Amino acid sequence: MAEQYILLNDIIDNHELRMDNLKKYYPFFKLQEMDFAKYKDGRYNDLDMGYITLASLRFFIDENNFNERRVDYGAYRNFISELLIRDFSLKVSTEELDELVTFIFDRLKNDGKPFYFKHYDPKSKTHKVSRIKLIESEIEGGIIYYRITAEGVEFYLDTKEVKDESKISIEQLLLEKMIHANNFRGGIDVVRRINGEVSRMALKKQEVIKVLESDVYEGAEAYDRYIKSVAKWFDEEERLFMKNRDLIETALNKAEGSADSAEDREKYYTVLKEIYELENELKKTIERHAKLIAETVELSKITDDYIKRAKLKRLRPVFDFEEQLDVIEESDDARKLLHILNPLFDINIKKTFDFVSVDRLLSVRPDSKALREKKEEVAEESDYICPDDIEEERISDNYHLFMVELMEQIKKKHDITLTELNPILEVRFGEDILANADYYSFLVHLAGRRDYSVEGVLSKQDTFLDGIIYSTLTQEERERYGKLKFKVESLEEEIEPHKGFKVNNLSFNRTDI
Repeated sequence: MAEQYILLNDIIDNHELRMDNLKKYYPFFKLQEMDFAKYKDGRYNDLDMGYITLASLRFFIDENNFNERRVDYGAYRNFISELLIRDFSLKVSTEELDELVTFIFDRLKNDGKPFYFKHYDPKSKTHKVSRIKLIESEIEGGIIYYRITAEGVEFYLDTKEVKDESKISIEQLLLEKMIHANNFRGGIDVVRRINGEVSRMALKKQEVIKVLESDVYEGAEAYDRYIKSVAKWFDEEERLFMKNRDLIETALNKAEGSADSAEDREKYYTVLKEIYELENELKKTIERHAKLIAETVELSKITDDYIKRAKLKRLRPVFDFEEQLDVIEESDDARKLLHILNPLFDINIKKTFDFVSVDRLLSVRPDSKALREKKEEVAEESDYICPDDIEEERISDNYHLFMVELMEQIKKKHDITLTELNPILEVRFGEDILANADYYSFLVHLAGRRDYSVEGVLSKQDTFLDGIIYSTLTQEERERYGKLKFKVESLEEEIEPHKGFKVNNLSFNRTDI
């Protein structure tokens, strides 16, 4: 029973890790299934998408990681066109070849969408979906640049090399063997692969940040996986780098001692050149490791910041009574009101002093030498203007202008809508008039009444707008518009007088004739 228990738990606990390792192979086999027989009536059925995929990944690794160059579509088209002609003896026109390369590249980057790898997690008893991309893109200066993702690099390396907890550690041990065997040219290739692996780790950091931006919970998990795969071998790598540097120096001294004859001297210069290149590549690797450590520290700070902001967003600053009332109405259970009302009934509104404070107040003795403050009579400033007065004056002036213009147009045309009134206001007061917030507040006040009588406003002011119109109309305007009456009707049509300002269209109809 105990053995059976251990076996079952081992299967469950390790399943997620195995699926995480398998997902990077999924895009390759998905692309391998692509059938060229359905493209162009099968003219390109001899092409092998598996070989094209691996060749494309190697091209991006070489350009992005080894040469540190960015790749646009033109560079990829030139590479894959040469490959198709050379390896498949393809003989087509330039136009047909360009169309074929576009078709292949769209499939390789999956039309810009990720490949979705679905699997079941027995631990959480849920179905999970992982997103994998081989190629991703970015736009800079109007040009689209493409680069290989961390999963793409890892998959390509796994197709040839043995997987272990630290791929870089394996490469380091391989480098050590090559230096012992004086195979410095092979050592250069190994160091370049190490640089590619370090660059993959740096790419992984950017991908973790992207996940954090979309889902902080999934991003936190991605960050934990990143730290486990990166931080654990930093100390070991530094030790191995120093050891290989010492081995290179030993090999160099040994080569100098054996350079006696002309043939030996020629070999010595060849070896010296290879050792020099190997040492330069190793210096690059050490610099990239240092940069990776700094980026890991930066990623830790970024992750903490995202998690902190996510926690703050979960704290609601207000309680929405209307929303809760809707929930209670839907449930048709009035007992839930107790959760809202009980805290209000328990408020302690009695204010008391404790006995210690009362005793301290009674025992205080005033200082006989204390000087009293002299109260000076200050003349009241009659000419002081409050900011509120300035606002009210501006609103009154603007409302007066709007109302007078509206009444003039109603008097002339009898019927008018906002759609017709707005251009007239623009001509009279300039284009910025429709961006004035006072205009929209004026419309809100005006739409509050269905019938409007100037004579009624002059005799009795019931609203805020009535008070302003009464106080601002001149004697001449009262005589001209005193008998004017009109209806205000809200139409279903929504209009946008100015960018960012949307209101319902209003109709004004004269009724005094």
